[in-house]
Amino acid sequence: MIAQQAGVGMATDIAEQPGGYARLLDEGAGPISQAAAQIAAWDPKFVLFTARGTSDHAALYAAYLTEIRLGIPVGLVSPSAVTLFGARPKLDGALVVGVSQSGGSPDLVEVLRVAGEQGAHTLAVTNNPSSALASAAELHVDVLAGHERAVAATKTYTAELMALLLLVEGIRNGGELPAEERRALEELPGLAAGVLADPTATELAARYRFADRIVTTGRGYGYPTAREAALKLMETSYIAGLAFSGADLLHGPLAMADPDVPVLAVAGSGKGGESMREVLAKLGERRADVVTIGAGMTVSTPDVDERYAPLLDILPLQQLALSLALTRGEDPDAPRGLKKVTETL
Repeated sequence: MIAQQAGVGMATDIAEQPGGYARLLDEGAGPISQAAAQIAAWDPKFVLFTARGTSDHAALYAAYLTEIRLGIPVGLVSPSAVTLFGARPKLDGALVVGVSQSGGSPDLVEVLRVAGEQGAHTLAVTNNPSSALASAAELHVDVLAGHERAVAATKTYTAELMALLLLVEGIRNGGELPAEERRALEELPGLAAGVLADPTATELAARYRFADRIVTTGRGYGYPTAREAALKLMETSYIAGLAFSGADLLHGPLAMADPDVPVLAVAGSGKGGESMREVLAKLGERRADVVTIGAGMTVSTPDVDERYAPLLDILPLQQLALSLALTRGEDPDAPRGLKKVTETL
């Protein structure tokens, strides 16, 4: 039997993302609308997200959306407080959301179980409706990404982003999306396909072939993208990826920036992107090797509402991670030491 060529699985997963957006807008919109309507009826006073790895970055994106769009306080749960230390916080009036591609992490299942016992409503967002996490929650949202071939998550991450965006905007509007928002979202599959057709990010791989660390940075909705990019580079090329918010980068870590430390900065339009201008200026003063990602940047993506930008800005960074791994002689489909489902307690 002929072995599969390195990176084919990840490349295929990346290429399927525009179709994944379209599928969620078509098949997923109804069930997500129903979940949103129920959550709106519950009227939670605060929301807690629990997740691991890539899904943690999707949860961070949802945290920004929830606070900004719904005006509801948000926290990110540390599962170990419940699973290792036996914490049983009072959660009356809370919505606890578990985000996991596989839905198979025992610690997340336990957090949702305990949350329900402590008075919270619970929701699972997964790519597996028959998973333990889905069963543990009152409501479940299926991100409909299908089978993911590579170990490093790509299309399941962006499917989580889209599902969480639809959910939050649905809650804001009592379940249904306004027609104008729906039309704007329906443009995303085509825009995503255009981003993936641009070779700019892939061509950057040679520039970073011998790098041993890369800094990623962004603010607001761009910060989860920076964190996910760093993780993908670590998973596939074993580069030390250091992710900072733009604000945190100025509070000390800026000192390590120099021409030998590459920086990937998510700095498109919108308030988050505008706030990155000062960061870029400071990096310029230190003659850092900076590549910017976003509308009108070095790696250019379409100029959309900044809530939607994370669904486009991450795509070239995934392509960079894939190409860089191949350039360095690695197989991004099967990174050493990683499994698709990581079971933690």
